[in-house]
Amino acid sequence: MTLNVLWILVGIALVLWGADRLTDGAVAVAEQMRVPQIVIGLTVVAMGTSMPEFCVSLVSALKGTPDLAVGNIVGSDIFNTLLIVGVSALTAPMAILKNTVRKDIPFSLVASAVLLIMCLDGEIGRGDAAVLFVLFLTFMYMTIKEAGTEEEAGGDSDRKKPQAAWLSAVWIVVGLACLIGGSNLFVEGATGVAASLGVSEAVIGLTIVAGGTSLPELATSVVSARKGNSGIAVGNVLGSNVFNILAILGVTGMITPMKLRGITMTDLSMLVVSVILLWLFSFTRYRIERWEGAVLTAVFVGYMCYLV
Repeated sequence: MTLNVLWILVGIALVLWGADRLTDGAVAVAEQMRVPQIVIGLTVVAMGTSMPEFCVSLVSALKGTPDLAVGNIVGSDIFNTLLIVGVSALTAPMAILKNTVRKDIPFSLVASAVLLIMCLDGEIGRGDAAVLFVLFLTFMYMTIKEAGTEEEAGGDSDRKKPQAAWLSAVWIVVGLACLIGGSNLFVEGATGVAASLGVSEAVIGLTIVAGGTSLPELATSVVSARKGNSGIAVGNVLGSNVFNILAILGVTGMITPMKLRGITMTDLSMLVVSVILLWLFSFTRYRIERWEGAVLTAVFVGYMCYLV
């Protein structure tokens, strides 16, 4: 048990550090290719913060623990929507952009609802995964097209001098190595803890694994909220949610179809309810007040108590 917990902690550290290094390297390469900064933020950085979920879910599915893979994604999105937004709003009331309420939150809701429907038969097949990935490409096309228009209007005068190409390549390789190695340790440790405690892999995925892989989003959003950049905080959460469901489960499911055993309709319904709750709160003067953040946090705590 102690050794499994150690593997989880070492795995989390490697995955988070590796994702950071990979993102740094990828951003530098994108800058060297003169990709607009706003597009980098919406693609490379957003994907970078979701790399822990991707690697852990892919490794879990390949190792024959699909409940851990899907539980990680469902749990991470619930963690993002309820706890991260809730804690960020408790830190400072959050202003929500109209475009976020009109496009990003509805798209996140659609992704969650589509996943729930696909899981009614107890599996995510290659056809299901392909549909998810096509929806992801659609979302990215819409986002990058819109971002490109904003970039043309705002210019790109504050671009930093990119780091050397060889150093970027080194960070990408090192980051990937840490992600793969850390993900393996994480999955081995989480599976061992589940066996030792006599709980299902689904519950471990929805709690320990989801919380661990969502640490980058938590740190980014809380810091952004404290600095008054609430748009970044909410955008980070919603972008991560869409990427988790559509891209990660899309790619993972196309590689290896997943049969679900421990993930229930209650878990998937909570995912949909959490997005609806965020959407409803966002309509109130396009702000999430502290009391609304407290409600989101309380719902998350209640759900965790239900799981445990």
